[in-house]
This record gives sequence, C-alpha cells and structure tokens, in this order.
Amino acid sequence: MRMHILGICGTFMGGVAALARELGHTVEGSDANVYPPMSNQLEALGIELMRGYTADHLKPAPDLVVVGNAMTRGNPAVEYMLDAQLRYISGPQWLGETLLDGREVLAVAGTHGKTTTTSLLAHLLEEAGLAPGFLVGGVPGNFGVSARLGHGKPFVIEADEYDTAFFDKRSKFVHYRPRIAILNNLEYDHADIFPDVAAIQRQFHHLVRTVPGNGRLIVNAEDARLAEVLAMGCWTPVETFGIGCGDWQATLVEADGSVFTVHRNGEPIGDVRWSLLGNHSVMNALAALAAATAAGADPRALLPAFATFESVKRRMELVGEVNGVRVYDDFAHHPTAIATTLAGLRAKVGSARILVALEPRSNSMRQGAHAEALAPSLSDADAVVFLHRPELPWDASHVTAALGGRGSTAPTVDALIEALHAQARPGDQVIFMSNGGFEAAPRRFVERLRQD
Repeated sequence: MRMHILGICGTFMGGVAALARELGHTVEGSDANVYPPMSNQLEALGIELMRGYTADHLKPAPDLVVVGNAMTRGNPAVEYMLDAQLRYISGPQWLGETLLDGREVLAVAGTHGKTTTTSLLAHLLEEAGLAPGFLVGGVPGNFGVSARLGHGKPFVIEADEYDTAFFDKRSKFVHYRPRIAILNNLEYDHADIFPDVAAIQRQFHHLVRTVPGNGRLIVNAEDARLAEVLAMGCWTPVETFGIGCGDWQATLVEADGSVFTVHRNGEPIGDVRWSLLGNHSVMNALAALAAATAAGADPRALLPAFATFESVKRRMELVGEVNGVRVYDDFAHHPTAIATTLAGLRAKVGSARILVALEPRSNSMRQGAHAEALAPSLSDADAVVFLHRPELPWDASHVTAALGGRGSTAPTVDALIEALHAQARPGDQVIFMSNGGFEAAPRRFVERLRQD
C-alpha cells in the first residue's frame, strides 16, 4: 500500500509513518514545517518528504491518505483529497485499527510528562525482556527512533487529549483502548479546542471508560482533578502514586530528585538513582514503574534500569557548554512544566544563574491563556528573554514587567540570541523553552558563544 501522510513531520504523525514503513507500506508525506528531529528520522527511513500542501503531492492518488490533526478545511491538499474522493483516515484511527488490535496497550495520558513517561515505560519494559512496541511524541535516547513495532505483546503509546482530526473532534486517546492507562496529571491547556478544564476532564473520562475491568489505571494521587474524573465512574482497579502519598510512594534522598526511595503499599522496593531532575521527574518515574509492574515486570529488578535511561531529545537536553556556559533545549511550554523544570535545575545548581529564553508557540500560549501564570512560573530564573514576535496577539510586556527587572522581550530570534549573549557569563545555565523548532535557537546560541 502507498500511504501519503499530511502533516508527517509532527512528532505523532512521524511515528505513524515509521510504523507504517516497518509494516512494509510505501510511505511518503507532506508538511509545511520540516525540521529535526523528526525530519532526520524520516529521511533515515527513506521516507520522501514534500514541502507544503498542494494537490500535486496527491497525484497519482495514493491508496490511503493519513490526515494529521493540524490539517484544516481550506488547506489545498485537504480540499483536493475531499473533491477527488480519496480514501482517508486519521492517524489515531489508523493506529487503533491497524496496529493496536490484539496488543497489550499501555497508554500514557496527562497534561505534562507524557513523552518522558512513555519513553521511560518503554525502556523499563525493554529491560524486562518484554520487547515492547511504542510510539512516543519525541525521540527517546535509548531507542533513537520515535516508534517501532516491537515483537513482544506490549505496545506503549503517548496518549494525547488533543483532538483527532478536522473530521473527528474526539481526543486521540479514545482510539487506543488500553488495558493499562497512566493518568499523570490534568490541568487546563489547549485553549484552542477546550473552553475550560471540565471539558478536558470529560475527555479523560472517555479514556477511563475504555479501560477494561481486568486492566489497571495508574493515577496521580496528588491531583484533585483526576480524582474528580474517577468520581464520574470507574470500572477498573486503580493504583495511585505520589511523593509521600499513594500506593506507590517516593521519598526524596536528594532534593533535586536524582535519588529517591520507592515504597509500594508501605513495603520498600529500593532506591532509584538516575540523571533526571525535579519532583515532576520523580512522579513520572513512579507512574512508569507502576505501569511496568502491572504489565508483569518485577519492580525491584527494574530499579537499575533507571540509571541507564536516556531522556527524550529536547527535554532538558544539553546541547553544548562553551566557556563555562551550559546551554539546554527544553520542550516546556506550560507554566507548570516551566516551573517544575526550573525548580529541578535550581535544586541541582544552587546559586548559579539561570537564564531562560522563552518562545510562546503552543496554541494556548499564543492566545494568552497562560499569560497570568507565566511570571510566577519563572520565579527560579535570574533573567528571562521572551520572544515577542510582532504577530503575537497579546502584550508580553505585562509578563516581563511582573518579573521585576529580570525580564525583557525580543522581536526576533536573532535579537533574542544577542540579548542572551550580552548577559551570559561563565557558570550560567541557559535554557531555551519552546514546543517548536525555535529556529534552531539553542544551537545557534552555542555557535554564538564559540565566536567569542
């Protein structure tokens, strides 16, 4: 079968492309924005990438068009696809019908931490000898690819609450029908499709409704909104996790989260020692360990595997160190994720200066849905440069003003890099935060430092 994927360079759709290629299909695709790491992965797999969305990319007609959720009516390729009556399907539906049927699906849902937790869970199951398949919304370091079929029964999938496609407004995760589901946390996000947090809770409850009675729900014990979701109705055994609470508990040995002790139902399991930082990372670890145990792995035997876990690209990824300045690329794009990431780094580096470059790229960020919470989330930063492109529909100066002299704006990435360069000095930790390409700003900043 020849498949054409619209929006192929998105992290999810790129994974769909890799799985379809592994199944033996001929795969090609179109996207308006072609950038690493997904473009590199697709090119390495021999998948043809076409820039832009035109009718010509769908001629001659492919056997199937897989439509990414970024596609809208009015898009030239979408309009041609409909007019020509081409066969089409959404990525999540294709995945559910073609690949997940008959597998033991482990789904990782939550506002934050999905990609890291999915990657960690796949790593733990791999170390347990269960040879899982997986689809991750990023490139996990232990595997080097965002998706694979695997030859074992488990399949681990990042379960996104975002909508499926322009013709299917249900959340992606309702297509996956997991036996084991992690509910990591729940906050307001995706302001472009959800009017309030209650709308997101309803979608999470739709996921809960699909988990069978002989399955397992792994739920954050500290999250009141998830408790409200379960109160809507739950037909599956629940195990909870938390720092100092829940069935699975962590006690911090090191304040930065790099060492902690795990207990299950009051019984000690052992210590985790790893390279990740922050309470949010500890919570991700507990969720993954609980889910791997529900899938049949021995939790005690898994503890050494945490030390060999290589985090996902663009999750506090160190891209370079020049003249004592350490530069990180990070995906954080929600105030809670920003705050917890910076808190973890602060616990590690102590009084060293932390400089943040922030791009408001997500739909919620661009709409200003998180504007009021941004300044408080940056409390651990010593300086912040906010990318305020002219087309941003709200005034970011309110955020920088609330930072009390620690914040400034820049209209372009070039100007942002120069502003950071003027402030950086040996010993600084510089973090670039965006859920997009950020015009390769982290690596460009490293090169700018090397010019000194």
